[in-house]
Amino acid sequence: MENMDKSLSGEHEVTLDESGRIAVPRSLRAILEKEQVVLTKGADPCLWLYTVEEWKQRLKTIVDTTDPDSAHGRDIRRRFIGPAHQLEMDKQGRVLIAPPLREFAGLIKDCMVVGQHSYIEVWDKERYKSYECSQDRYNGVSESFVKEKELKNAGNSPYSGTAGGNNTISRAEGKE
Repeated sequence: MENMDKSLSGEHEVTLDESGRIAVPRSLRAILEKEQVVLTKGADPCLWLYTVEEWKQRLKTIVDTTDPDSAHGRDIRRRFIGPAHQLEMDKQGRVLIAPPLREFAGLIKDCMVVGQHSYIEVWDKERYKSYECSQDRYNGVSESFVKEKELKNAGNSPYSGTAGGNNTISRAEGKE
């Protein structure tokens, strides 16, 4: 899903029906292009919905970067892999959310479906509003993009490393 045309985005209000299903908004279904999806717990108190292909990539990352012999690795695997369910979207674009996942995310009736580029978050509407209204969470967010970009480009500085030959100065010398 590298193409921006295929980026999952937008905030959509949906309702959890009495059977425990939500309808994935049509605009997001068109991008998903598949009837099979994977739903699991998110890092926040929400659910993450992936295409099967995107989930396979995420799963590989989790498995490759965690050690099942460490407590931390097992915790990560239990959080994301254990509760994952492969689901079939019906013709109306609805997915059935298992009771343990509904309970984890606090889903009762009013929900938010939020596109996150390559996956979708499913939130309880009030919980999402509360999360969004927490101003402390967003202080300095735009500044963090600049810092992350600077860190990413740090190795490209003409003042770092030894590739500059005699013109190279240490980072300490370059600071004023």
